[in-house]
Amino acid sequence: MDEELSLQENVPLARFSTLGVGGPARYFTRAEDAETVAEAVRWAAQRRLPLLVLGGGSNIVVSDKGFDGLVLHVALRGHAVTSGDDGTEVHAAAGEPWDTLVAAAVERGWAGLECLSGIPGFVGATPMQNVGAYGQDVSETIVRVNALDVRSGETVAFTNAECRFGYRDSRFKRDDRGRYVILGVAYRLRPGGEPAVRYPELVRYLEAQALGRPPALSDVRAAVIEVRRRKSMVIDPADPNRRSVGSFFMNPIVDAATVASVREALSGTGRREDAETMPQYPAGAGKVKLSAAWLIERAGLARGYGSGAAGISTNHTLALVNRGGATAAEIVGLAREVRRRVHDAFGITLVPEPVFVNIEL
Repeated sequence: MDEELSLQENVPLARFSTLGVGGPARYFTRAEDAETVAEAVRWAAQRRLPLLVLGGGSNIVVSDKGFDGLVLHVALRGHAVTSGDDGTEVHAAAGEPWDTLVAAAVERGWAGLECLSGIPGFVGATPMQNVGAYGQDVSETIVRVNALDVRSGETVAFTNAECRFGYRDSRFKRDDRGRYVILGVAYRLRPGGEPAVRYPELVRYLEAQALGRPPALSDVRAAVIEVRRRKSMVIDPADPNRRSVGSFFMNPIVDAATVASVREALSGTGRREDAETMPQYPAGAGKVKLSAAWLIERAGLARGYGSGAAGISTNHTLALVNRGGATAAEIVGLAREVRRRVHDAFGITLVPEPVFVNIEL
């Protein structure tokens, strides 16, 4: 034990990951306030140890070797609400459970987060990869991100524009990866606002409910959770597909030439109907978003594929699951196969969503 920090040694990280894999952390500490976060950062720097910031563990794949440094588990809690003419601003600490915040916003009639219901993890992770689902991204509501600069030790605040959000991307994930520890996030929500019902699958589900009225925020939240549940994308102890990081790969954004190439590859194998009906969505600047799940299936990898403890979810092609007792090496081995098969079939290299610790895809 350290005299200044409450430290543990050789702490297995698998239990802090929704995927349930990962070796031990050489050192581990839990921070419930900003001062402890700063002290942990200083402690690691003084000893020239690498630092791994851990939140809800829903988007991380840790090597079986573990992490030979300090794992900082950010568990800051609490939130504050301010109201103004331009909406309600909710500032939530990084360790707040994300879905608890979404549920509270929906209950109070604040629009802006409803389609992000059921997503596991903590608030602090949402700006890192611009968390999004069913036609809604957090970048639509984030107004400020407060963080600790690991280099200077100072607390800084970023506006929405300064976060440089992109599709499942931000400065925190890309250019400044590892430089900042997110302490809290402020979201501007719309009291009395209409829910965002844009995603085709969500539209179809709500239409099938025959509500006889425009859907309320609570209807959209319930619909999203049910759709996610059918895909094993909520944490359910009884679901054999529950151990995952959600979608393992991002939907690829490509140019028109790549779309034509994929169609040609499908036609060349006699699948002209697939070539004509391939799902695609406008992604701006002349780009097109393709469905990673669709490509994986057309590459010959069906739901339930795999042998042993690692496999593709039986309910969602994008989820790689730990069926029980899987190692990180087995999960990553399967991910490599999926990527290789899609690349061989269509020339597209799928980009993973989770963060890899001491391991490469």
